[in-house]
Amino acid sequence: MKKYWFTLFLASFFEVLWVIGLAHSYNFLTWTLTVILIILSNTLMIKVAQVLPTTTVYTMFVGLGAGGTVVVEILFFGEPFNWLKIFLILILLTSVIGLMIVTDYEKQQSEARYES
Repeated sequence: MKKYWFTLFLASFFEVLWVIGLAHSYNFLTWTLTVILIILSNTLMIKVAQVLPTTTVYTMFVGLGAGGTVVVEILFFGEPFNWLKIFLILILLTSVIGLMIVTDYEKQQSEARYES
C-alpha cells in the first residue's frame, strides 16, 4: 500500500516540474522535457488510481501539485512571499494528509470485513 502513496507523491512532484516547465520553457529541449513530465506524471497518477480510490488520488495529486508549485515559485522564481499563502498551503497539505490517513483506515476496514 505504501508504494502506491509513494508513487502518488512522485507523480505530484513531476506535476510541479511540468507546471513550472509550462511557465519557463523557452526552446525545443525544455518543451520536450515538459511534455515528457506531463506524460510521466499522469501515467503514474492513473496507475495509482487503479488501486486506490480515484477521488482521493486525484484530489491529492492536484493538491500536492498546487501546493508544491506555489512553494517552488516562491523559493526559486521570485514569487512574493505571503504568510496567507503559506497558511493556506498548510491547510491544503493537512487536508491531503488527512485524506491519506482516512483512505488507509477505510481500506483496512474493508479488508478486515472480507477476511471475516
